[in-house]
Amino acid sequence: MQLNVLVQGSGFPIVCLHGHPGSGHSLSVFTQHLSQRFQTFAPDLRGYGNSQTATDFVMTDHLVDLEELLDRYQIDRCLLLGWSLGGILAMEMAWRLPERVSGLILIATAARPWGNHPPITWQDNLYTGVASILNWVRPGWQWNIDTFGRRSLYRYLIQQHTPTAYHYLAQDALPAYLKTSRRATRALFTALRQRYNRLEHLSAIQCPCLVMAGTADRHITAESSHETALHLPDAQWLCYANTAHLFPWEIPDRVLLEIDLWLQQHPEAVNAKVT
Repeated sequence: MQLNVLVQGSGFPIVCLHGHPGSGHSLSVFTQHLSQRFQTFAPDLRGYGNSQTATDFVMTDHLVDLEELLDRYQIDRCLLLGWSLGGILAMEMAWRLPERVSGLILIATAARPWGNHPPITWQDNLYTGVASILNWVRPGWQWNIDTFGRRSLYRYLIQQHTPTAYHYLAQDALPAYLKTSRRATRALFTALRQRYNRLEHLSAIQCPCLVMAGTADRHITAESSHETALHLPDAQWLCYANTAHLFPWEIPDRVLLEIDLWLQQHPEAVNAKVT
Protein backbone atom coordinates (compact mmCIF):
# COMPACT_ATOMS: atom_id res chain seq x y z
CA MET A 1 0.00 0.00 0.00
CA GLN A 2 1.03 3.63 -0.43
CA LEU A 3 1.97 4.97 2.97
CA ASN A 4 1.14 8.39 4.32
CA VAL A 5 4.50 10.19 4.66
CA LEU A 6 5.60 13.38 6.41
CA VAL A 7 8.37 14.94 4.27
CA GLN A 8 10.50 17.79 5.61
CA GLY A 9 13.67 19.63 4.58
CA SER A 10 16.02 19.03 1.69
CA GLY A 11 19.28 17.22 1.09
CA PHE A 12 20.38 13.63 1.60
CA PRO A 13 17.35 11.46 2.49
CA ILE A 14 16.86 10.09 5.99
CA VAL A 15 13.91 7.72 6.41
CA CYS A 16 12.63 7.65 9.99
CA LEU A 17 10.61 4.63 11.14
CA HIS A 18 8.41 4.72 14.22
CA GLY A 19 7.65 2.05 16.80
CA HIS A 20 4.49 0.48 18.20
CA PRO A 21 2.27 2.31 18.88
CA GLY A 22 3.46 5.18 16.75
CA SER A 23 3.21 7.33 13.65
CA GLY A 24 5.48 9.41 11.49
CA HIS A 25 4.62 12.46 13.57
CA SER A 26 5.77 10.72 16.76
CA LEU A 27 9.33 10.99 15.42
CA SER A 28 9.25 14.79 15.53
CA VAL A 29 12.08 14.82 18.09
CA PHE A 30 14.32 13.57 15.27
CA THR A 31 12.73 14.99 12.11
CA GLN A 32 12.47 18.59 13.29
CA HIS A 33 16.19 18.57 14.05
CA LEU A 34 17.52 16.51 11.13
CA SER A 35 15.36 18.24 8.50
CA GLN A 36 17.38 21.41 9.03
CA ARG A 37 20.23 19.72 7.10
CA PHE A 38 18.68 16.70 5.40
CA GLN A 39 15.43 15.64 3.82
CA THR A 40 13.48 13.48 6.26
CA PHE A 41 10.76 11.02 5.37
CA ALA A 42 8.60 9.82 8.28
CA PRO A 43 5.93 7.37 7.09
CA ASP A 44 2.95 6.09 9.01
CA LEU A 45 3.55 2.35 8.72
CA ARG A 46 0.73 0.12 7.51
CA GLY A 47 -2.03 0.03 10.14
CA TYR A 48 -0.73 3.14 11.93
CA GLY A 49 -1.61 6.83 11.76
CA ASN A 50 -3.13 7.74 8.41
CA SER A 51 -1.97 4.53 6.70
CA GLN A 52 -4.97 2.46 7.73
CA THR A 53 -5.98 -0.78 6.01
CA ALA A 54 -9.16 -2.87 5.99
CA THR A 55 -7.31 -6.18 5.75
CA ASP A 56 -5.00 -8.13 8.03
CA PHE A 57 -1.28 -8.18 7.24
CA VAL A 58 2.03 -9.60 8.41
CA MET A 59 5.27 -7.88 9.37
CA THR A 60 6.97 -8.51 6.03
CA ASP A 61 4.30 -6.35 4.37
CA HIS A 62 5.95 -3.35 6.04
CA LEU A 63 9.10 -4.08 4.03
CA VAL A 64 7.16 -4.16 0.77
CA ASP A 65 5.57 -0.83 1.69
CA LEU A 66 8.92 0.74 2.54
CA GLU A 67 10.53 -0.37 -0.71
CA GLU A 68 7.57 1.16 -2.55
CA LEU A 69 8.17 4.38 -0.61
CA LEU A 70 11.81 4.49 -1.75
CA ASP A 71 10.72 3.94 -5.34
CA ARG A 72 7.92 6.51 -5.17
CA TYR A 73 10.27 9.25 -3.97
CA GLN A 74 13.12 8.02 -6.22
CA ILE A 75 15.40 7.44 -3.24
CA ASP A 76 18.34 5.41 -4.51
CA ARG A 77 20.23 5.50 -1.21
CA CYS A 78 19.29 6.70 2.26
CA LEU A 79 20.08 6.62 5.96
CA LEU A 80 17.53 4.74 8.06
CA LEU A 81 16.63 5.78 11.59
CA GLY A 82 14.41 3.36 13.47
CA TRP A 83 12.93 3.43 16.96
CA SER A 84 11.86 0.11 18.54
CA LEU A 85 9.81 -1.72 15.84
CA GLY A 86 11.15 0.85 13.37
CA GLY A 87 14.69 -0.25 14.19
CA ILE A 88 13.83 -3.86 13.45
CA LEU A 89 12.43 -2.84 10.07
CA ALA A 90 15.50 -0.69 9.41
CA MET A 91 17.80 -3.68 9.98
CA GLU A 92 15.62 -5.82 7.73
CA MET A 93 15.85 -3.21 4.97
CA ALA A 94 19.64 -2.94 5.35
CA TRP A 95 19.95 -6.72 5.12
CA ARG A 96 17.62 -7.10 2.14
CA LEU A 97 18.58 -3.94 0.22
CA PRO A 98 22.17 -3.11 1.21
CA GLU A 99 22.78 -1.05 -1.94
CA ARG A 100 20.04 1.40 -0.86
CA VAL A 101 20.98 1.85 2.82
CA SER A 102 24.00 4.01 3.67
CA GLY A 103 23.73 3.78 7.45
CA LEU A 104 21.56 2.86 10.42
CA ILE A 105 20.60 4.74 13.58
CA LEU A 106 18.93 2.20 15.85
CA ILE A 107 16.97 3.50 18.85
CA ALA A 108 15.80 1.18 21.67
CA THR A 109 15.67 -1.84 19.40
CA ALA A 110 17.25 -5.25 18.86
CA ALA A 111 17.62 -8.00 16.28
CA ARG A 112 16.62 -10.52 18.98
CA PRO A 113 14.37 -8.37 21.16
CA TRP A 114 13.40 -9.37 24.65
CA GLY A 115 11.86 -7.47 27.54
CA ASN A 116 11.28 -7.78 31.26
CA HIS A 117 8.09 -5.80 31.69
CA PRO A 118 6.19 -6.65 34.91
CA PRO A 119 2.55 -7.80 34.75
CA ILE A 120 0.06 -5.00 34.14
CA THR A 121 -2.65 -4.46 36.76
CA TRP A 122 -5.99 -2.71 36.54
CA GLN A 123 -4.54 0.06 38.71
CA ASP A 124 -1.77 0.53 36.13
CA ASN A 125 -4.36 0.99 33.38
CA LEU A 126 -6.48 3.31 35.53
CA TYR A 127 -3.59 5.59 36.45
CA THR A 128 -2.32 5.58 32.86
CA GLY A 129 -5.72 6.61 31.52
CA VAL A 130 -6.13 9.43 34.02
CA ALA A 131 -2.54 10.64 33.57
CA SER A 132 -2.90 10.62 29.78
CA ILE A 133 -6.17 12.57 29.75
CA LEU A 134 -4.91 15.21 32.18
CA ASN A 135 -1.60 15.45 30.32
CA TRP A 136 -3.44 15.95 27.03
CA VAL A 137 -5.48 18.78 28.57
CA ARG A 138 -2.48 20.33 30.34
CA PRO A 139 0.82 18.91 29.05
CA GLY A 140 3.66 18.75 31.55
CA TRP A 141 1.49 19.62 34.58
CA GLN A 142 3.71 18.74 37.53
CA TRP A 143 0.81 17.82 39.84
CA ASN A 144 -0.46 15.27 37.31
CA ILE A 145 3.06 13.90 36.82
CA ASP A 146 3.58 13.41 40.56
CA THR A 147 0.06 12.20 41.36
CA PHE A 148 -0.76 9.91 38.42
CA GLY A 149 2.12 9.81 35.94
CA ARG A 150 4.67 8.24 38.27
CA ARG A 151 2.14 5.55 39.27
CA SER A 152 1.08 4.77 35.71
CA LEU A 153 2.63 2.58 33.02
CA TYR A 154 4.70 5.61 32.07
CA ARG A 155 7.05 4.58 34.89
CA TYR A 156 8.20 1.71 32.66
CA LEU A 157 8.56 3.90 29.55
CA ILE A 158 10.51 6.76 31.11
CA GLN A 159 12.64 7.24 34.21
CA GLN A 160 12.90 11.02 34.18
CA HIS A 161 9.38 12.34 34.74
CA THR A 162 10.04 15.84 33.44
CA PRO A 163 7.63 18.29 31.81
CA THR A 164 9.64 17.89 28.58
CA ALA A 165 8.99 14.14 28.46
CA TYR A 166 5.30 14.64 29.22
CA HIS A 167 4.96 17.26 26.48
CA TYR A 168 6.17 14.62 24.00
CA LEU A 169 3.76 12.08 25.51
CA ALA A 170 0.89 14.51 24.95
CA GLN A 171 1.71 15.75 21.47
CA ASP A 172 3.28 12.63 19.92
CA ALA A 173 2.46 9.52 21.94
CA LEU A 174 -1.26 9.81 22.70
CA PRO A 175 -2.40 10.68 19.15
CA ALA A 176 -0.26 7.82 17.78
CA TYR A 177 -1.70 5.37 20.32
CA LEU A 178 -5.25 6.29 19.38
CA LYS A 179 -4.55 5.70 15.66
CA THR A 180 -2.73 2.38 16.04
CA SER A 181 -5.01 -0.33 14.66
CA ARG A 182 -5.74 -3.75 16.09
CA ARG A 183 -4.40 -5.23 12.86
CA ALA A 184 -1.03 -3.57 13.49
CA THR A 185 -0.96 -4.90 17.05
CA ARG A 186 -1.90 -8.39 15.85
CA ALA A 187 0.84 -8.42 13.19
CA LEU A 188 3.52 -7.36 15.68
CA PHE A 189 2.63 -9.80 18.43
CA THR A 190 2.32 -12.65 15.97
CA ALA A 191 5.94 -12.01 14.93
CA LEU A 192 7.09 -11.78 18.55
CA ARG A 193 5.42 -15.07 19.44
CA GLN A 194 7.42 -16.66 16.63
CA ARG A 195 10.59 -15.59 18.50
CA TYR A 196 11.92 -13.13 15.95
CA ASN A 197 15.72 -13.39 15.71
CA ARG A 198 17.95 -11.85 13.02
CA LEU A 199 21.29 -11.99 14.86
CA GLU A 200 22.88 -14.46 12.46
CA HIS A 201 22.18 -12.15 9.50
CA LEU A 202 23.67 -8.97 10.98
CA SER A 203 27.18 -9.74 9.73
CA ALA A 204 25.90 -8.96 6.21
CA ILE A 205 25.09 -5.36 7.20
CA GLN A 206 28.30 -3.52 6.34
CA CYS A 207 27.12 0.08 6.64
CA PRO A 208 27.99 2.18 9.73
CA CYS A 209 25.51 1.83 12.58
CA LEU A 210 24.73 3.79 15.73
CA VAL A 211 22.95 1.73 18.40
CA MET A 212 21.40 3.66 21.31
CA ALA A 213 19.58 2.34 24.39
CA GLY A 214 18.33 3.25 27.85
CA THR A 215 19.58 1.28 30.85
CA ALA A 216 16.09 0.83 32.34
CA ASP A 217 14.29 -0.17 29.14
CA ARG A 218 11.73 -2.83 30.10
CA HIS A 219 10.26 -3.26 26.59
CA ILE A 220 13.45 -4.03 24.64
CA THR A 221 16.21 -4.37 27.18
CA ALA A 222 19.55 -2.61 26.92
CA GLU A 223 21.19 -6.04 27.02
CA SER A 224 19.37 -7.15 23.87
CA SER A 225 20.31 -3.89 22.13
CA HIS A 226 23.93 -4.39 23.16
CA GLU A 227 23.85 -7.92 21.78
CA THR A 228 22.74 -6.48 18.45
CA ALA A 229 25.55 -3.91 18.46
CA LEU A 230 28.11 -6.65 19.07
CA HIS A 231 26.87 -8.58 16.02
CA LEU A 232 26.99 -5.59 13.66
CA PRO A 233 30.37 -5.26 11.89
CA ASP A 234 30.55 -1.45 12.13
CA ALA A 235 28.56 -0.27 15.14
CA GLN A 236 28.93 2.33 17.87
CA TRP A 237 27.08 1.54 21.10
CA LEU A 238 25.67 4.18 23.44
CA CYS A 239 23.66 3.47 26.58
CA TYR A 240 22.11 6.17 28.77
CA ALA A 241 21.75 5.83 32.54
CA ASN A 242 18.43 6.55 34.26
CA THR A 243 16.42 6.34 31.03
CA ALA A 244 14.01 3.82 29.51
CA HIS A 245 12.34 2.93 26.19
CA LEU A 246 11.35 6.52 25.41
CA PHE A 247 14.77 7.99 26.28
CA PRO A 248 14.84 10.37 23.25
CA TRP A 249 11.97 12.22 24.96
CA GLU A 250 13.73 12.16 28.32
CA ILE A 251 17.09 13.54 27.16
CA PRO A 252 16.43 14.91 23.64
CA ASP A 253 19.29 17.41 23.56
CA ARG A 254 21.90 14.80 24.46
CA VAL A 255 20.54 12.21 22.03
CA LEU A 256 20.49 14.69 19.13
CA LEU A 257 24.01 15.85 19.98
CA GLU A 258 25.27 12.25 19.92
CA ILE A 259 23.59 11.69 16.55
CA ASP A 260 25.18 14.85 15.15
CA LEU A 261 28.61 13.75 16.36
CA TRP A 262 28.17 10.29 14.85
CA LEU A 263 27.13 11.79 11.50
CA GLN A 264 30.24 13.98 11.55
CA GLN A 265 32.39 10.91 12.17
CA HIS A 266 30.64 8.93 9.43
CA PRO A 267 30.05 11.27 6.48
CA GLU A 268 29.62 8.20 4.26
CA ALA A 269 26.29 7.56 6.02
CA VAL A 270 24.84 10.73 4.45
CA ASN A 271 26.66 10.51 1.14
CA ALA A 272 24.83 9.52 -2.04
CA LYS A 273 27.90 7.73 -3.40
CA VAL A 274 28.32 4.06 -2.64
CA THR A 275 31.55 3.52 -0.68
